[in-house]
Amino acid sequence: MGAAEFNRAIAFLWRRKRAYKLTFGSLSGQEVLMDLIKFCRATTTCAVPGDHDRTLIAEGRREVFLRITEHLHLNAEELYALYDGRNVQRLIGETEDA
Repeated sequence: MGAAEFNRAIAFLWRRKRAYKLTFGSLSGQEVLMDLIKFCRATTTCAVPGDHDRTLIAEGRREVFLRITEHLHLNAEELYALYDGRNVQRLIGETEDA
């Protein structure tokens, strides 16, 4: 991937990240996130004993919640690395972009 293509990808991810922050950064957006935490099983197991299909549905919901939180907490370069299949690590105290 060339520098121009990389810069376009980063600009795209920055715009998308900004859209997520505008959507979920308000009080109403925070209320929606609180609902999604429960609905998407963000803090509990997705396993439904004895029901493979419901387990997969719950995992799909959780995956959507994780995508939202990735866009709220990672910067554009970290999102690019994550979606490029690389590990993302942030040093303690490191800040994210807007």
